[in-house]
Amino acid sequence: MTVVTEFEITIRPTDASGDAATVQRWLAHPKSAFWGMQELGVDEVADYLGEVATHPHQDSWVGSVDGSQAFLAETYDPASVLLVGIHDALPGDLGMHVLIAPAEGHARHGLTDAVFAAVMRWCFDELGAERVVVEPDVRNAAIAVKNARAGFRVLGEVDVPEGAHVKRANLSVCMRADFAASALGSLPDHDRLG
Repeated sequence: MTVVTEFEITIRPTDASGDAATVQRWLAHPKSAFWGMQELGVDEVADYLGEVATHPHQDSWVGSVDGSQAFLAETYDPASVLLVGIHDALPGDLGMHVLIAPAEGHARHGLTDAVFAAVMRWCFDELGAERVVVEPDVRNAAIAVKNARAGFRVLGEVDVPEGAHVKRANLSVCMRADFAASALGSLPDHDRLG
């Protein structure tokens, strides 16, 4: 039996300069290696966050858990960004990335599940997604498990250009009904989004 602790989760638009130092610390952590941004300094992270936040087909969000910043989420239109020519995007598709801050001290049981579920609800309920699309690195076993628990279905492996290199990724999709029927979709909705 899984017991889920109640978390208060809020999500807001990223403040590129104000959030850069915190996000840079998260990206520099070894557990964030699949983001490929461990070497970036604070100013470079601020530039990156600013580019995402001001792009017409992308958005960047910072989330807090119980009042403390705890995760970064990015959303994008896969018909216009990142997956152009790779994924046959449908109307209502929304690409998503999530980076949960590495635990400092004692990890809180159920936190990553609660955050992932809150981001999925945000995509469907607040951003109007019909289907959420992700493209995690095929070597990232931890996110593969989390995606499956959220109801994602792997469509297949694809090559996704990322700067100077290409990422081999598991292109995956999740409909609202898939999420609702999933282990994470059935978690109590204790979060407050906004």
